[in-house]
Amino acid sequence: MNSLSCHYQDAEDLSAAFPGLGRRVVFMGDETWNDLFPGVFSQALFFPSFNVRDLETVDNGIMKHLYPTMDSDEWDVLITHFLGVDHCGHKHDPYHPEMAKKLTQMDKMIQGLVKRLKNDTLLVVTGDHGMTISGNHGGESELETSAALFLYSPRALFPSAPAEEPEIIPQISLVPTLALLLGLPIPFGNIGEVIAEVFSEIEDSQPRFSALAQASALHLNAQQVSRFLHTYSATAQDLQVQELHRLQKLFSKASADYQRLLQSPQGAEAVLQTVIPELQQFLRGVRAMCIESWARFSLVRMAGGAALLAATCFLCLLVSQWATSPAFYFGPLLKPTASGLSGAMVCAGLLASTGLKLDSMVLGAMAAVGSLLPFLWKAWASWGSKRPLASLLPMPGPVLLLLLIRFAGFFSDSYIITEARVAPFLLISLILLLVARLHWEGKLLPPKLLSIPRLGFLTPAGPPQYSAMHAVGLGVGLLLCIRLAGLFYRCHEETPVCSSSPLLSPLRSTVDGRTKNLWYGACVGALVALLASVRLWLHCYGNLKSPEPPVLFVRWGLPLMGLGTAAYWALASGADEAPPRLRALVSGASVMLPRAVAGLAASGLMLLLWRPVTVLVKATTGAPRTRTVLTPFSGPPTSQADLDYVVPQIYRHIQEEFRGRLERTKSQGLLTVAAYQLGSVYSAAVVMALTLLAFPLLLLHAERISLVFLLLFLQSFLLLHLLAAGIPITTPGPFTVPWHAVFAWALMATQTFYTTGHQPVFSAIQWHAAFVGVSESRDFTWLSAFLVGANTFASHILFAVGCPLLLLWPFLCENQGSQKRRQPPGNEAEARVRPEEEQEPRMEMRLRDAPHHFSAALLQLGLKYLFVLGIQILACVLAASILRRHLLVWKVFAPKFIFEAMGFIVSSVGLCLGIALVMRVDGAVSSWFRQLVLTQQKAGEQSSLVCTGAGLSARKAQPHLLPPCSQDLLASGTSLFYNSRS
Repeated sequence: MNSLSCHYQDAEDLSAAFPGLGRRVVFMGDETWNDLFPGVFSQALFFPSFNVRDLETVDNGIMKHLYPTMDSDEWDVLITHFLGVDHCGHKHDPYHPEMAKKLTQMDKMIQGLVKRLKNDTLLVVTGDHGMTISGNHGGESELETSAALFLYSPRALFPSAPAEEPEIIPQISLVPTLALLLGLPIPFGNIGEVIAEVFSEIEDSQPRFSALAQASALHLNAQQVSRFLHTYSATAQDLQVQELHRLQKLFSKASADYQRLLQSPQGAEAVLQTVIPELQQFLRGVRAMCIESWARFSLVRMAGGAALLAATCFLCLLVSQWATSPAFYFGPLLKPTASGLSGAMVCAGLLASTGLKLDSMVLGAMAAVGSLLPFLWKAWASWGSKRPLASLLPMPGPVLLLLLIRFAGFFSDSYIITEARVAPFLLISLILLLVARLHWEGKLLPPKLLSIPRLGFLTPAGPPQYSAMHAVGLGVGLLLCIRLAGLFYRCHEETPVCSSSPLLSPLRSTVDGRTKNLWYGACVGALVALLASVRLWLHCYGNLKSPEPPVLFVRWGLPLMGLGTAAYWALASGADEAPPRLRALVSGASVMLPRAVAGLAASGLMLLLWRPVTVLVKATTGAPRTRTVLTPFSGPPTSQADLDYVVPQIYRHIQEEFRGRLERTKSQGLLTVAAYQLGSVYSAAVVMALTLLAFPLLLLHAERISLVFLLLFLQSFLLLHLLAAGIPITTPGPFTVPWHAVFAWALMATQTFYTTGHQPVFSAIQWHAAFVGVSESRDFTWLSAFLVGANTFASHILFAVGCPLLLLWPFLCENQGSQKRRQPPGNEAEARVRPEEEQEPRMEMRLRDAPHHFSAALLQLGLKYLFVLGIQILACVLAASILRRHLLVWKVFAPKFIFEAMGFIVSSVGLCLGIALVMRVDGAVSSWFRQLVLTQQKAGEQSSLVCTGAGLSARKAQPHLLPPCSQDLLASGTSLFYNSRS
């Protein structure tokens, strides 16, 4: 019964006026009314309504109490909502024998009511919707939007018998009619027209008094609509100005005629014949104008927006494939750009020639669609050739299938409602597929089985990178984390038979003190575990030994942030139990602690941007010493292989000792610079940035969400390791992140969105985040909005910023085994001759061997991630457009589109920030190398380059294997060690 603009209502609906005027309202039936109108009913009998196959529970429950309640005097308004007919239509159809039984039952129920009605009682029988021939509803057809309206009273209501053809009355006309009959004010936002015939004075023999009663009811209705129209038009500015002025003049004339009618009885008959049509014309004109303004859909702009978004997604897909091309910046982009501009110019010319208005959305859509013409032409040309069409869309079949399933799911309201369960299922399916793929590619088999043909598949060319137990352990750990994260689940508002997880509620809602303390200890434990895991990871790769400011902040600043977070949780959970004299102190500390944590996080991020290279540099004077690995004496050589192994070692050892003695006799030794942790310099910066972002975001959630954040970091770690097992490292490039890794990362972001207690509906927004660190005495509107947005899209932020880890992690995992393990069969002797430094991995420094490929890989990764997110929002746009008349469009499809759109914007910004951070680290590493060159040139020292610990030996340092910036050190003579670990 609400109007479309409840924003301007004094009383939102009739139910809001019942309690204030002392009306006793009794309800029986669908339990949904309890959620819609809480606190309105003096008595209520609610019955479960979700099971559409149940035809009897609700109806029988009402029938059991209906007549006894009717006979009592404990009600002023009695509302019953039967569901048997509706459920019968869904379960069967309107022509099924069960429908006849239900309709017969309803007929008998109405007959029983009619016999018990008193003279001052009005019976209103109606439906909230119609039904198609298949028994469904929710669309815009006449069968679905039409419902019967039956009014009856023992006392005569209408001046004449009803017409043979029933009159069509808008459903919103029932609101003002019932309001005036009950003596209630008409809701402020109503635009319905009273049913004037109901207000005829039948008992009065003079027709003049009957018409005057109708005119009075219409005038009260018109006054309310005029007041609403004046307020709305002054605020919204979206009504037609000329039509608005015409209606205002019409109301002024009708009001003047009505006042003249009341003051001068002479000529009343003629005036009445004028006033009633004028008032009805005004009310119907207002309704038509408002409906046209509020329910107007621009199909051209909707189609243009969808086309623009679809073209953008395909361009991201195509450019991601062209990014590794050497002529990327000029060749592939030139044709789409020219084609897009041509399409926009042709569209503008056609619109101008036909006199139509130029629409920027339509022009942009035509430009985007025109840019796809070269690709479409290429696809058409390949259709008849031997080249498969699938080569133009180089996405693996299983990933494409999962993406299409997810795309099609957004057209189903059931899928969107249950997406919190479906997303983990798709992620688990993809993980199992990854493990199976590793198995069939031979990366989980023992070396002895690699040469055995398996079911016709090609024999793998190289040994496995990971053991089978290691990969299976990663997969099992991932599945366990996903299942544990599924315990944190919030029900969608359209699933009434569901209970949200109590773990999502804040600790202050826990009544039992012991239980609260146990949960608080678990939350603090999760916080400590998160801190310890990050420090352990940095220590494992040696970055924690760096004296740089960001590392010092990780050592001392992160514990302070954890302490502040734990203290804030303690104050927030026990604020209501604080003594009165300490409540002001607790309130102030509850505001200052989140600000302190956020300030520390911002300081850490600034330090990271200022000095992002977390390496340990050691400079010594003297010749660098290299290690010669000698086999312990185990007897005289017994074979030629032993001689080939031992003799070169002895020769090299003597040579190095002799060279060392000569160099020690020189008056001035070499300047040796040893740099440690360069192998993980990019990943360390991203991990530290994610950790610094996680703490402020964690403060915006309930305390127990810290367990989800711990699972998030652990789950991401396991997924990255599992993905790295299937990503080959190609040196010197190009570097590519496969599609299954990007899709899995996007699915995990969606899963984390739900496991942090969110749903894509406005009722699930966690508004408490708006008050974290904000004083109640001041108005921080924009800050509160920012906090709520950060709380809602925390998962989008973290996964978008951490997206570059998909590219970096395979190089980082190179540290798990030496290159000796990856020597091809038959070269064991050569591997034993090489010193140990040759087998130490270079890890992320391999990316600097080809800076063009590194930059292209980052661009390609970003475009792939945006393509996956863009496909999701494209599906939401198409679903909301096609199903714009669906019953749940404003409940399910439109909110989902809004949340996906905002998530896409937030993810795009986070992705740019993550890539920018990696590029900042890369620039800082280049500057660091150049600084070494300049320092050595100023010192004027003479020495030679020696590079060890990153896959190169001191004896055979190859300049082309070094990062480009470090090749300049050859001319300067600075000795450089850059190791993956200290």
